[in-house]
Amino acid sequence: MQRRTLLQQLGTSLGTLALSGFLTHAARRATGTSPLAMRETHFVPRAKRVIVLFMFGGPSHLDSFDPKPQLTRHHGQPLPFQAPRVLSFPLRHGNLVGSPFRFQRHGESGTWVSDRFPHLAKLADDLCVVNSMHCSNSRHGGAVLEWHTGTDTFIRPSLGSWVTYGLGSENQDLPGYITICQALSQGGANNFGSAFLPAAFQGTPLGSGGIAASEALIPFIRGKNPRHLQQLELEMLRKMAAAQNQEIGSDPQGTARLASFELALRMQNEAPLAQDLASESTATQRLYGLNDPATEDFGRQCLMARRFAERGVRFVQCNSNGWDHHSQLEQGMTNMCRAVDQPIAGLLTDLKQRGMLEETLVIWGGEFGRTPTAENANGRDHNPHGFTVWMAGGGVRAGLTYGQTDDYGYYAVEGKVHFHDLHATILHLLGLDHQRLTFRYAGRDFRLTDVHGAVVHDLLA
Repeated sequence: MQRRTLLQQLGTSLGTLALSGFLTHAARRATGTSPLAMRETHFVPRAKRVIVLFMFGGPSHLDSFDPKPQLTRHHGQPLPFQAPRVLSFPLRHGNLVGSPFRFQRHGESGTWVSDRFPHLAKLADDLCVVNSMHCSNSRHGGAVLEWHTGTDTFIRPSLGSWVTYGLGSENQDLPGYITICQALSQGGANNFGSAFLPAAFQGTPLGSGGIAASEALIPFIRGKNPRHLQQLELEMLRKMAAAQNQEIGSDPQGTARLASFELALRMQNEAPLAQDLASESTATQRLYGLNDPATEDFGRQCLMARRFAERGVRFVQCNSNGWDHHSQLEQGMTNMCRAVDQPIAGLLTDLKQRGMLEETLVIWGGEFGRTPTAENANGRDHNPHGFTVWMAGGGVRAGLTYGQTDDYGYYAVEGKVHFHDLHATILHLLGLDHQRLTFRYAGRDFRLTDVHGAVVHDLLA
């Protein structure tokens, strides 16, 4: 048997961790250089890391951060202009429907927030609210993919993959990009994949949509053998690899495989520590809502995000599923907002108290908004033409409300921001020029924003 073959086979017990793409994400220290080693930025960054709070389904901007008095006044009347043809279910549409919720200005900034977000409203002066988002697709699959990758038609690297490709990671014992309870539908793994970027930059999933956050663990983090046997196996692999390199020269794939095994062993200590929420104080757990069944699940996600972020993970995404309110809007929005409001406010408060918010860019939003017209009498349809995303920390202008939709909230009409522009702005805050962050593939230089996108400088502090 060749030494190379034996090297591969002896790594089997450690290599069990490679299932589910885990080890392909591992930082591979071939010839002493890791793909996830920290890199120089194009210019001085305002943020070091990103936490995305993604609301799958498309939360209604009209019932959260973009009040429309005109819509309320004309409740029950026909839409006074032609609706776009891209509605998901045009035959089920009715007349205008005002929000069932009350809006109020909050903080010194006077930021409008719905009464469904009472905890977040107290932090209104920390938010940079963009009410003029728009995208190119009215279907969940395409719009979710567009949010995450910048395109709805091709398989391209995800935002988190581009960020880790551009910056590397501050912790070589953890993945640079983690997504928690990611939905497996609507684009699936492509939403956190690396496509043609090296596999080291793809997202590592913790759990999946529909699985409780308490069960969201890195898959196959424990090998079959006890740790001391794994260490002996690893030492044998090191010796055999060294002997092989002396006899036939360096084998980059073998070296990378060995480095992956080494990282897997290190992560058996580091990853469980990062996910050990029991080590947090009772006050911190209550801050995130872990004491309340309604908020416990997303609270766990947010608290894990903070713990990963403070350990040097570059990009973390938390995922809330269930915002697609084609019917039962009032009850649905009430339940979903209840589940995420306190955890998100707890995350922002905790980051501020720890001095992390200034260097952490927090982003909230979904793949699109909702229509001002009724669907199924008591719901709203998809609306890619105008919706809301907000950011906090990481160099954005706190207390700013930017852009506008029309009087009924259908179209972005002032300060329009496409996903390409949002992506360019995120990279800029991280010290990366979206036009210079490229990867050569199939004869051309690819970038996250393709040939589009412009930094929205008005959003920058």
